[in-house]
Amino acid sequence: MAVTSVAKESVLVVTYQTGVNASGAPILRQRSFPNILAAAPDQDVFDVANALYALQQYPLTAVRRDNRFELA
Repeated sequence: MAVTSVAKESVLVVTYQTGVNASGAPILRQRSFPNILAAAPDQDVFDVANALYALQQYPLTAVRRDNRFELA
């Protein structure tokens, strides 16, 4: 029997820099935003992340989308 996958949801994961440590390396933090629609275009998800972090004091360094599927 073949396995089928059905897209369920996505999670938006952003990485931002909160400062630098004593040796000059960046201090990075991550935040996850669950319940992103699986059908949402990648460009829209990216644009939302950039718009949110344009309002913050910390610069955005990376945007990731984790897709979740149900296997049957």
